[in-house]
Amino acid sequence: MGLSILRTAITRELSTAIGNCELTHLPRVEIYTGLAAQQHQQYQSVLSSLDCNLVVLPAEPALADSVFVEDTAIVLDEVAVLCRPGIDSRQPEVTSIGDILGDYRRLTSIESPGTLDGGDLLRVGKVIYAGLSNRSNQNGIEQLRNIVVDYGYSVKSIEVTKCLHLKSAVSEVAPGTLLIDSDLISSSAFDDCELIDVDRDDVHAANALLEAQRVIYPSSFPRTIEKLVGYGIDVIPVDLTELQKAEGGVTCCSLIFTTP
Repeated sequence: MGLSILRTAITRELSTAIGNCELTHLPRVEIYTGLAAQQHQQYQSVLSSLDCNLVVLPAEPALADSVFVEDTAIVLDEVAVLCRPGIDSRQPEVTSIGDILGDYRRLTSIESPGTLDGGDLLRVGKVIYAGLSNRSNQNGIEQLRNIVVDYGYSVKSIEVTKCLHLKSAVSEVAPGTLLIDSDLISSSAFDDCELIDVDRDDVHAANALLEAQRVIYPSSFPRTIEKLVGYGIDVIPVDLTELQKAEGGVTCCSLIFTTP
């Protein structure tokens, strides 16, 4: 018998301080923490329903953005790279993630003066698209490139100026197929991929989470959901309206990887 493949999803419970989150492109509005926590629980339930083994870390009350664990690392089959978030207040989030990931992967880290947010990293096969943004600088991207080249990955840098992270503008919805908001990012960097444009009436709608051949996607973008379904993509709608107020999305709230 062959070994079964287990998918592990690391999440973190919501900080009650999320109303003090860092914001770059959205105005600050009230976040209803009780509702946000409920929505986050439902998100975790969806991951469990897709046979992910959930590793739920306790809340970090002093770290407002800490529910967005994606920004702390990128986990490849061969190695986990601990990121160095571009906002100082978020850098303490990395330590506890590293403590957990060390049980699954060899660890390496992005060091100063490099900055790198996981939300700026989109892996498609053996290519890692890296957003050069307000949160991730060229030094951090070069460090990542030097780390992953030995494992057969290439890194393509893409300038991000109109949204928070690269994956705010583009994400994978099927192998080699990307959902993109071409108003936020140039499509020219993704010539090797099939592209699906978000519906023009849906704003900040390009962040989707592909898992187990299904796509977890915000229910607040029904026109884009209809478009995805038209392409034969199996969509699981989730309500994350409160976390969206914190510039969060469906990829932001988990680190998912394979363990034998």
